[in-house]
Amino acid sequence: MGKDDEIPDNVLIGEILEPGSERQQDRREKRVRKRFWATAKKAARAVPFMDEVVAAYFCALDPKTPPRVRGILLAALAYFVLPLDFIPDFLLGIGFGDDVAVLMAALNAVRSNITEAHRLAARRALADHDLETEGDEAHIIDG
Repeated sequence: MGKDDEIPDNVLIGEILEPGSERQQDRREKRVRKRFWATAKKAARAVPFMDEVVAAYFCALDPKTPPRVRGILLAALAYFVLPLDFIPDFLLGIGFGDDVAVLMAALNAVRSNITEAHRLAARRALADHDLETEGDEAHIIDG
């Protein structure tokens, strides 16, 4: 990520990823459910680990996922689908840079909770939604 792609110093990724209250999580979940696939289509080529982002989506919506993990993932995914953020997403190539930073931080924090079932659901959903991602191989984020 280049200097222009960074989240401003006065906004900490940890603040964005705060799980929030149950009410905040409910609002985030509704927002994510409503906007996720449209945003994923726009971001598929710009986010090199979109398969893991989609797996995180399924993990966040899985009732078996621990509440704190769901909260972190919903916070990151809500930021991802937010129509206005620090770097407009329509600036392809750099527009998703701040989203990538937030998503990577969330994935690194909760990676052990994303199961093979979530990843399988992600691969199927990517095919069903006809999303072209960068490369064909799976990207698992290592810390």
